[in-house]
Amino acid sequence: MAISFKGPQYQKSVILFAIFFYLRYLVSYRDLEEIMAERGVKVDHATLNRWVVKYAPLLAGRAQVSKRVTAKSWRANETYIKVRGKWTYPYRAIDRDRQTLDFMLSERRHLPAARRIFFRKAIASNGPPDRVVIDKSGANLAGLQAVNVILKFTGDGPMMGFKAFHSAVATLAGIETAHMIRKGQSANENRSPFQVFARLAG
Repeated sequence: MAISFKGPQYQKSVILFAIFFYLRYLVSYRDLEEIMAERGVKVDHATLNRWVVKYAPLLAGRAQVSKRVTAKSWRANETYIKVRGKWTYPYRAIDRDRQTLDFMLSERRHLPAARRIFFRKAIASNGPPDRVVIDKSGANLAGLQAVNVILKFTGDGPMMGFKAFHSAVATLAGIETAHMIRKGQSANENRSPFQVFARLAG
């Protein structure tokens, strides 16, 4: 079933373009407001934020279901970002080919419990692994991408810090989905990244 875009006064394609551009590139909502205006679409930054928070998790869920089969050797990393002035803890797993497996943002850093929840989620969507390496060095690609995400979240990049946990969860899910598409994890590689993203909406 397709994701419903009923209600907003803007066309589905306009909403998807705005969400994709925000998740894929280092822009703030105010920058995106200007970019959309240049394309003849007048939409304020608060509306753009609502679109991302509402639709990014739905699109991320569809991306998980439709992604290519991943390898059974996993590498997981843990890091931290601030949400409303408090530290929160993203977990991320990739396979040996650096394909994204799953991701999760936790409000608490109770490592054994958080890892159990995360791996239960990852196994549910990818099947059980043969091997898992927990990496805290940040030296691999997943770690480097996580650092880039942190810079965007904390205000050291164009994005400002999050004011609510649910918006952080939604945005992180969307950013990871954009990374998955960029890495060619979709079955529709003959399409452009935006076309792949838009097809997730059904």
